[in-house]
Formats: sequence, structure tokens, C-alpha cells
Amino acid sequence: MVEATISYLAVMPERPFFFLCDPPPGTPWRNTRGDRRPMPIRDARQLDPPPSLDREGFTLVRHVTVVEDLYDEKAVKGVYYRELETLVKDVTGAARVVAFDHNLRSATRERGVQGPVRYAHNDYTERSGPQRVRDLLGGEAERLLRGRFAVINVWKPIRGPVEQAPLAVCDARTIRAEDFVPTDLRYRDRTGEIYSLRWSPTHAWFYFPRMAADEAMLLKCFDSAPARARFTAHSAFDDPGARPDASVRESIEVRTLAFFGEA
Repeated sequence: MVEATISYLAVMPERPFFFLCDPPPGTPWRNTRGDRRPMPIRDARQLDPPPSLDREGFTLVRHVTVVEDLYDEKAVKGVYYRELETLVKDVTGAARVVAFDHNLRSATRERGVQGPVRYAHNDYTERSGPQRVRDLLGGEAERLLRGRFAVINVWKPIRGPVEQAPLAVCDARTIRAEDFVPTDLRYRDRTGEIYSLRWSPTHAWFYFPRMAADEAMLLKCFDSAPARARFTAHSAFDDPGARPDASVRESIEVRTLAFFGEA
């Protein structure tokens, strides 16, 4: 176990927002205030039984990709997406999986790469999860939304072991509905919605120390089934035990839609 700072959302009267493009003149790129809390972050490798997507909301699997360069967008979309669709099917038993976007994160490369997100959040909400299905699958969407579906993020180191800015995840069972705050992500052509997380002493945080390049973490970012883990807040954090000369974290995360039953 380590103790590290998790940046939560401070209580605020207005609706939170972030701009993911240049904001209008005179408008700040965000209106949020952070609430930085020291939290114990436990070693998920020591959990017995191991964590699962439907209980804690996250799990660790082995995955070796055939893609030689995960910075190659064409190879990622053409090959890596198909690999992860198969992986998520195998792990969840879903009838159909659609990989639909990805983010690269590193402090060492500039073009097309973002830094680690040190802010407790969940990628989708009660509203934006189903809306993503409608945005991507058009005429099929309403039929698919009548059955169970989930949004599952597959997070993987590009190089390992991860020592700097590892990813922490919050056990879904320890998060209350009122801890989540709908937050706008404002793009040039649309507004998305995520959940920011307010602090609670009930939150239980975990990470997988020194994740290797042949490992992948699956995170549940939405599930339409109320009896399962539905949302898994997560955040990068600064590991106080990391070596001063630790390699900068490089990772790729791919979001997938998983449909269960007839799809």
C-alpha cells in the first residue's frame, strides 16, 4: 500500500465544465476547483479473489499485441482494436464488442499524445453512456439499448514496467451515487458529459504496481445492469515510492462498447 494524493472535485454551486478546445475569449478553460486528499492506494495484486469487472469494476488480464508500434494510428485502429474486441468478448462473455476510440498518454511525445490525467473521474454518465451508442451505431442503437450493454476501457502500458504516474481505480462498491457530479466536456462541435468525483471517506483505491507491457487493465465506465459494478472512477497518481529516474509512463487506452444477449 502507498499513500498518495487524489485530486477530487471540490463542492461548487455551478455545473462543472472543461474546455477541450480553445474557449471563447474571456472564458476560462475550466471552472472547477480541486479538492486534494491523501488516500491509501492498495495493491490490487494482493486481492483474493482477484478483482472483477462486475464486482469491483476493474480487472487485470494478460495481453500481448502483434502491433509493433502503438503510436501508429493506422495499426491501432486496423489491428489493435480488433484484438481488444476479442479480448473484451473473452473476458466478459459479450455477444458483440465495438472498439471506437483511443487515447495515447505520455510526457515524452507531443503530437497526438496527452499527459496522464490526475483527476478522479469516470468517462461516462447515465446520460452519455447510452448517447455514445446512439452516436456510433445509428439505426441499430435503440434496439441494442433495450438489452444490457457496457462501456469498457482497456488500459495498457506501451512500455513497462509502469513506475511513474500509475493508474489508480476506485472500487465501484465504495462509491455512492451522490459522489458523482455530471461535468461538461466542451468541444468545438459538441458537449460531452463525464462524472467528476467528490471525496468520501468510504472510497477504496487500488492499483496494479509495475504493470508490464504484456498486461492490460479493464475498467467498467458504464453498465446498464443495476446489479453489477456500473462506474469505476480512476485517476493517475504520483507514486511516492517511484525512483527519481523512473521512466516516464507511456500508455494507450481504448474504449469499447460491449453488448450482451442478442446483438
